[in-house]
Amino acid sequence: MISPAAKKLIEENSLDVASIAGSGKDGRITKEDILKKLEPSPGQKSAVSSVSAPENISVSEEGRLEERVPMSRLRSKVAERLLHASQSTAMLTTFNEVNMKPVMDIRNRYKEEFEKAHDGTRLGFMSFFVRACTEALKRYPAVNASLDGEDVVYHGYQDIGVAVSSPRGLVVPVLRNVDSMGLAQVEKEIRNFGLKARDGKLSIDEMLGGTFTISNGGVFGSLLSTPILNPPQTAILGMHKIQERPMAVSGKVVVLPMMYLALSYDHRMIDGKEAVQFLVTVKELLEDPTRLLLEI
Repeated sequence: MISPAAKKLIEENSLDVASIAGSGKDGRITKEDILKKLEPSPGQKSAVSSVSAPENISVSEEGRLEERVPMSRLRSKVAERLLHASQSTAMLTTFNEVNMKPVMDIRNRYKEEFEKAHDGTRLGFMSFFVRACTEALKRYPAVNASLDGEDVVYHGYQDIGVAVSSPRGLVVPVLRNVDSMGLAQVEKEIRNFGLKARDGKLSIDEMLGGTFTISNGGVFGSLLSTPILNPPQTAILGMHKIQERPMAVSGKVVVLPMMYLALSYDHRMIDGKEAVQFLVTVKELLEDPTRLLLEI
């Protein structure tokens, strides 16, 4: 038996498998076995070793493989912004949980009609969250504000950034003027952003600005996390995996699809009371989506 990494080195160096003793389980030939085979004998220069492994592959003092890869420009920029956010803000996170059954019931009931009526656009959960956050931001302006030097800027509009995964890393395109968007338009915009991110076609302008951000770690299976602020914004909402859990409802135990929500915020700008009330408002709007239509 030969590990995939070992097989690749064998092919690259035209080695005779029969001459290699495997040190792995049940005699399995490992990459370490190949590198050991390629090591020059004492006093002999090895022309093979320079051919056998790429320059970014090395062996530590303990004889273990290591790979050194330069950080991409995008990853470097993201790291710089995250470090700045953690060092320059008084970041705090508050949590709550939401019963997703009402939204799931609407989605299951109308998803086929919705897709037919809106040219193949699928009805997802993100549009409900965007709409719920939009209404909550109207009620709590400090959560929709940003810092500009010593000034606090209260925005009279809601531009919501939606974190999207791309082959190059996480990017945050911005949905602008979401107060004027319906669920269908929100879903279309998010879908277009996802396709552009996949193809590397998102423009800088599409990722600039934003008064609030939503990050969905649930699509990767995250059950709970504390999202990091996206300066100069003062808050970010983290969505998570929908998990069925036993809940007490009117004195009875009922299994419900629950999701943890996390709101990270800059405590310099937003009091704990406002943060909690904002998150409770989002929860109430999602658990009774009729409120979104009636704006109550």
